[in-house]
Amino acid sequence: MLFHSVTFDLDGTLLDTVADLAEACRLMLAEVGAPPRSQAEVHSFVGKGMAVLVERCLTHERPPSLEQVDVAIESFKRHYTVVNGQFTRIYPGVIEGLQAWQASGIKMGVVTNKPAMFTDALLARMGLADYFDVVVSGDTTAHKKPHPEPILYACRQLGVVPERNLHIGDSRHDIHAAHAAGCLAYAVPYGYNEGEPVDSADCDALVSDLLAAYQQALTFKDLSQK
Repeated sequence: MLFHSVTFDLDGTLLDTVADLAEACRLMLAEVGAPPRSQAEVHSFVGKGMAVLVERCLTHERPPSLEQVDVAIESFKRHYTVVNGQFTRIYPGVIEGLQAWQASGIKMGVVTNKPAMFTDALLARMGLADYFDVVVSGDTTAHKKPHPEPILYACRQLGVVPERNLHIGDSRHDIHAAHAAGCLAYAVPYGYNEGEPVDSADCDALVSDLLAAYQQALTFKDLSQK
């Protein structure tokens, strides 16, 4: 194994969280008196963090005011704290993949745009927390993905150079962040991609699930292939 560490996106890669997010959005929109959104709409809004999700839910003919967004964010936080993990499911292949990566002995981390107040609780509730040596949330660093800083921060915490880290995600944000950080990027075809499905041409490997990602990584012999 040429990689010394692997980092994973959370929502849409490890966990299918859209039902929780849609329920929190439903309750938030009702509370602030805004029109409802379907789960499919919420699915397409996920990817750039909580604040963007809330703003997209509120945006119709015109964008909401900063005050409206702030009020809605506080409402969303309250509701999502209650429902976080209630309807979430672990994607097929995730447990098997995490077990394989863990057995290989390399370091593992999560890099997500979800705020830390929700990330840690969700990982614990879903029984995944013990797999990871570091968790980088959307408010851990000054920037979120697709900026490379969260992945670079994870690499520093793991004590590895970015060139020896593999990042696995479900969207172009993950791919762009990984490549900007100097990491290879694998992508899964499921998850949340803001209506822009990832293509094999965009990443270093398009894999069906996390176990397939591990098996693909075992065959990677030359970092110059990047």
